[in-house]
Amino acid sequence: MNQHIDASIIVISYNKLPYTRLCVASLLHSRPLPAAIVVVDNGSQDGTVGYLADEFPGLADEAGVNFVLLRNDRNVGACTARNQALEVAKGQYIAFMDNDAAVRSRSWLQVLRNALEQENDIGIVGPKLVFPFPPYDIEIAGAAISPNGRVQYRGRGQPIDASEFNQPGEVQCLISACWLMKREVYQQIGGLDEIFNPAQYEDFDLCYRARAAGWRVWYQPAAEMYHYENVTLAGSPDVNFRYTTIKNGLEFKRRWEHMFSQEAGPPDEDCQWEPLPTKSIQEVPVPPLNPP
Repeated sequence: MNQHIDASIIVISYNKLPYTRLCVASLLHSRPLPAAIVVVDNGSQDGTVGYLADEFPGLADEAGVNFVLLRNDRNVGACTARNQALEVAKGQYIAFMDNDAAVRSRSWLQVLRNALEQENDIGIVGPKLVFPFPPYDIEIAGAAISPNGRVQYRGRGQPIDASEFNQPGEVQCLISACWLMKREVYQQIGGLDEIFNPAQYEDFDLCYRARAAGWRVWYQPAAEMYHYENVTLAGSPDVNFRYTTIKNGLEFKRRWEHMFSQEAGPPDEDCQWEPLPTKSIQEVPVPPLNPP
């Protein structure tokens, strides 16, 4: 009999069936398993709904995982969709996971849960996100904000075993491609601000709202997850990725400059975005699990 953690994993799907299939199927390899998976589909037209409605429920049931599918007839944005899922998600813990992410460490959920419970004021914890192809370099090891509001993906492009990014600790913020939070955080500060729809900076905003309410945001590299990067939003042709990023970035800076300008964030010159070669799911269909 598989063990379960009292957590709901929230995934948003909008077309891109191969990624969504890998994402949700990989969750069933978690040990322990989550109690529930909640998927919100934002009007997919590529067979995603058929898979989620007809095939995946049987797989989840066989694993003893409760599965909930919510359907929108159009793309309402990731913020709105995640808020819809938050209203029905049950459990002591709630995870966000992008549909272009997948499980690498089978024990990821337990590792992140343990990190949340080590201190009462740790509210959100994120794993080490790595690229899903050899040599599995780091995509992001938690995020940082410079005093001028520039964003740094900590560890980007560094070897997966780089010592500097193998130490757990407090960070300024995380990206929501994968994180776990205590239900109390959501109960206290609410869900994502839909002004950031369809996505971009909504996760940084939630982290700063949590921190302003007294919670700490934590990075735990002992949990490793794959992320194909920029499939969810940048890979959607009906979304103006550059415009959305700039607009939402300005809103984030307006809201939180009073905090990040006083923090010991990295200098601007260390926040230069480094474009790295990536591979699609057609090139890397099933990256390997990393036991335990």
